[in-house]
Amino acid sequence: VNVAMVASSIRGYFYGTDPTEFREGGEDYDVFLRLRDEARNRPDALLDAPIKTLTGRVVKLGNIARIREAFGPVEIERRDRQRIVKVEADTFGRPLGDIVRDIEEVLSRMDIPRGVRVHFAGETEEQKQAFRDLKVLFVLGVIMVYMVMASLFKSYRHPFVIMFSLPFAVSGAIFAFLLTGTTLSLYSFLGMIMLLGIVTKNAIVLVDYTNILRERGLGLSEAVAQAGRDRLRPVMMTTVTTFLGMLPMALSRGEGSEMWSSLGITMLGGLTVSTLVTLVLVPVVYHLVESRK
Repeated sequence: VNVAMVASSIRGYFYGTDPTEFREGGEDYDVFLRLRDEARNRPDALLDAPIKTLTGRVVKLGNIARIREAFGPVEIERRDRQRIVKVEADTFGRPLGDIVRDIEEVLSRMDIPRGVRVHFAGETEEQKQAFRDLKVLFVLGVIMVYMVMASLFKSYRHPFVIMFSLPFAVSGAIFAFLLTGTTLSLYSFLGMIMLLGIVTKNAIVLVDYTNILRERGLGLSEAVAQAGRDRLRPVMMTTVTTFLGMLPMALSRGEGSEMWSSLGITMLGGLTVSTLVTLVLVPVVYHLVESRK
């Protein structure tokens, strides 16, 4: 006998088999065969179970094996041909990243046996993959914004000046996170990507109008000052309208608001800081760059 034959026979005795079918009146009925309940509930009774050998003879299980109780898995799961054990939990009231850090801290103090590897899956794995994709999108967004502005301004310096407002938009979003206790999530990261196009429009208005004034014959300092005065109102109008449009999203407390409110808070923080920076820093950087030219 071999192990496979013994296991197959015992499985048939416990779980049952369909050795044949019974037909009557044009209907087929499965014949289900297994041990009776009193035999299946007594391990010692299994010792008398017949096991067919490779030679065709039948022997009792008690002649070739012994039964003992031990601990084992109810089921064996595998991933990539490796045995795995899943430890699952739900999150409530705390960000997923904080919970993962606490678990990693506990695991670092544990004596994990050799050959055992701990891997975070589920939402944690999906979140890491999503953040990797969003980081790539953020970098591509910056490059695309610069390329579009360079083609429209026909200059490599002016888009560089406008891009000075982007770091402050991100810092404004981070400041809003600290102020409101919001964590960096997929939706807040998505808000940062949206800020790439929104915060640069104010700087584009200033730089473009400054170039127009210089083409009309104004000096560098006069053009920068005049553009700041003439474009203050349009910049404030576009910022305030966007700010007020995002305010209900940031203040929402209904069902599912924990996802969308982070997007609104990101937009509000980035818009506020980037607008102040656009009105002050961008004209100064423009003056420095053009004066060096």
